[in-house]
Amino acid sequence: MKRDLQQLQEGLILNVNKPVGITSFDVIRKLRRSLKIRKMGHAGTLDPFAAGVLIILIGKATKRFEEFAAFDKQYLAEIEFGVETDTFDISGKVIERHSLERAIPEEEIENILRQFTGEIEQIPPVFSALKHKGRPLYTYARKGVEVQPPPRRVRIDAVELVHYDWPRVWVDIVCSKGTYIRSLASDIGKKAGTGACLRSLIRTRIGPYRIEDAYHLDVLTVPGKALEVLEREIS
Repeated sequence: MKRDLQQLQEGLILNVNKPVGITSFDVIRKLRRSLKIRKMGHAGTLDPFAAGVLIILIGKATKRFEEFAAFDKQYLAEIEFGVETDTFDISGKVIERHSLERAIPEEEIENILRQFTGEIEQIPPVFSALKHKGRPLYTYARKGVEVQPPPRRVRIDAVELVHYDWPRVWVDIVCSKGTYIRSLASDIGKKAGTGACLRSLIRTRIGPYRIEDAYHLDVLTVPGKALEVLEREIS
């Protein structure tokens, strides 16, 4: 295995299925312990409540961060109408509940979704890791300090309704890097006039890396199994 570890330091890319409930860096911590490798990073952060494809870069592959971060991404998002939170997702504090006097029909939802395709301006959530004066926005938000992040241009290639169960819908989204799906869910709710938040999120693809080909984290954190995966990936 010594020769294999030397090869590993030359660079390896792992497609990992991050589970709900841990941070992206928690995945790195767990893999460092099981693989006994320090030089490791990830491309494309997922929030703790989100799951799905997380690209892990090992050894010299960490130098390719910008390449992987630039890939387009695909998500399955569950959006709940009638609820607004301070984080734009279900993990945040509810700031408003709207009375849903009528169910918005599927056709109307689809029409709203179509309005978000193409290049759009998006305001990032205040609870995010974006920096303001060298500090993440969430550090200000947690202290109750208001900082309004500037809008940014992102690209939505596709946003399609895949399941309807009012007041929740499931939407398949293909988008550029830098897109906040939480913000998109909030903006869709505003357009509908009911408010909305993101209830669950699965990243199903980053560039050519798909969730059906991803390794489950529990496999990679069992030392014997982890070594089998590395040998397979190196060979």
